[in-house]
Parts: sequence; C-alpha cells; structure tokens
Amino acid sequence: MLSAHNEFKTNTETDTARDTDKRVVTLVVTYNRKVLLRECLEALLSQSERIFKILIVDNASEDGTNEFISDIVDGEKILYSNTGENLGGAGGFSYGIKEAIKTGCDYIWIMDDDCIADKTALEELLAYAKKVNGDFGFLSSVVKWTDGSICKMNVQRKSFSQAVENFCSEQKIAMASFVSMFLNVDAVRKCGLPIKEFFIWGDDGEYSARISKSYDNYLVPSSTVVHKTAENNGSDIVTDSADRLERYFYAYRNESYFYRSLGLRGRIYFLAKVAYHRLRLAFSHSVNKKERFAVIKKGLKAGKTFKPEIEFV
Repeated sequence: MLSAHNEFKTNTETDTARDTDKRVVTLVVTYNRKVLLRECLEALLSQSERIFKILIVDNASEDGTNEFISDIVDGEKILYSNTGENLGGAGGFSYGIKEAIKTGCDYIWIMDDDCIADKTALEELLAYAKKVNGDFGFLSSVVKWTDGSICKMNVQRKSFSQAVENFCSEQKIAMASFVSMFLNVDAVRKCGLPIKEFFIWGDDGEYSARISKSYDNYLVPSSTVVHKTAENNGSDIVTDSADRLERYFYAYRNESYFYRSLGLRGRIYFLAKVAYHRLRLAFSHSVNKKERFAVIKKGLKAGKTFKPEIEFV
C-alpha cells in the first residue's frame, strides 16, 4: 500500500492482460465516503474492459478510508495517495490528472467516489474513442440517479447556456461534469490541468469548456453510470439547506471568473443568471434569506479579483 504523500508509481511496460491497445487510467477523488468509494472501486474492478491502473486520490479523509480499502490497494494496479490536506474536488482532480499522466497512459477516466459505473461503461467509451479515431478532447457518459432518472447536477451542455435534452443520441457537447469524464491525454497536455484554486464548484465546467475551444467532445449515450447523491435536486441557493450555504461562495466566485473569460456574451449571461437567482430568493419563503444574499454578494466580490493561473504538464 502506498503511504501518505507518496507519489504514484510510473509503469510504462506493456500490460498483456488488456483487451485494448490503449492504456486507461481511472482516477477517483474521495473525501470521507469510504463505503461509497469501495462500491465505486468494486464497479471499476468489474468492468468488461480491463483498466490499466486505478488511482485513488484521498483528500485527507478522516473516516478511515485508507484502512477500509487496504485489501483492494496493491500498490501496482490500484494505487492510493493521501494529499495530506483537503484540496477540494478541483485540487484533487488537478493533482490526480498530473499523476496519471506519469504512467504513460492514453486516456484518463475520472470520477467522484460516489460514481458507480455500469459494467460496460468503459467498454462503450473506448468503442466510441475508436469510432472517432481518437479525435476528441473528452467523452462523457450519461449520468443517472439512483432511481434511473437523469442526475440533474451532471447534465451536459451543448454551450454554456444550452443544456442537453436528448440523452439517447450521440452528440457534440461543450461542457460536462467530472462524473465519468473520459479525457484524451493529448488534450490535457495542450489545455492544461483543472484550476485547483476553484477548490469546489465549477471546476469541471470551466475545464471542459476550455478543452472545447480546441477539440470536439461527445456525449456517449451507451456508456452509463449512476451518481449516488443524497438527492436529485441539483444545486440551488434558494432551496438548499442552511448548512451548505458557504459552498455557494465558490459557485459565484468561480462562475464570475469563468463567464468573464467567455467575453461579452458570457458576462451578460452571468449577470442575468445572478439577477434571476436574487429575484427568486427575494420572493421565496427561504429561511436565512439574509445569509443567502450575503453569500452571493461575497462570492461576486471575490470573483472580481479572482484570476487563477492555468497549470500545464
């Protein structure tokens, strides 16, 4: 087992057990969800297509994650690294993608610890990658909730303002979540890493949109996963529970940076979006209204000077 802060091992030797000539590293970022993580890993180990390596990035979990999965981690095919501090999802994926590239892989399949991949999810992604001759930046699986409906927080977008509506047809997309995103390493090298300073919220949207400036990207409806969130309500500062309000600081700060980077249309869209949120909040029956408005204001203020640098590998 790899110890805390240990670098992932690099291994570029041929894996004769693979069913494909492309090396896929699966990256799972986890934080205090050891039971779901184990279920996620078991689904990956049951894939119909062999995985080259599985990299587990632990954002300093305090629930005994390391010990709970110690029988699965072998230090060769399945690797574990504790970041030593909570870097957030953004920091965890940035760190993990950088380490995955060191293995000499062709593709990086990334997901949260509560993503449970259907048995043929990877097989279908690889088949589509072959279909387009590897000419893509990222592919995205259809993400369902536990009841079989589409998971609202993982709906892909055709543009920054237009969400996908038909999940049964192959189509080009511009934005997707990190829940079963299949990255082409060539795109990572050209476009850089996710912005770790985002910490949480919007890191996947910004990253996928950045890749879309240089590559075509696709929704693969035959590849499906389940996202085991507690509820399927998406994210809404008007209705979310009081204990989650501080998270929305990152939403408004990070989206302020992102939409500003898209030029005038992006700025106008974001201003309209924020105005809509404030209007809904004003006429809602939400508790802690004052605190909710304060979080929006704080995030927007921070967004004015938030200018993180993109890291390249």
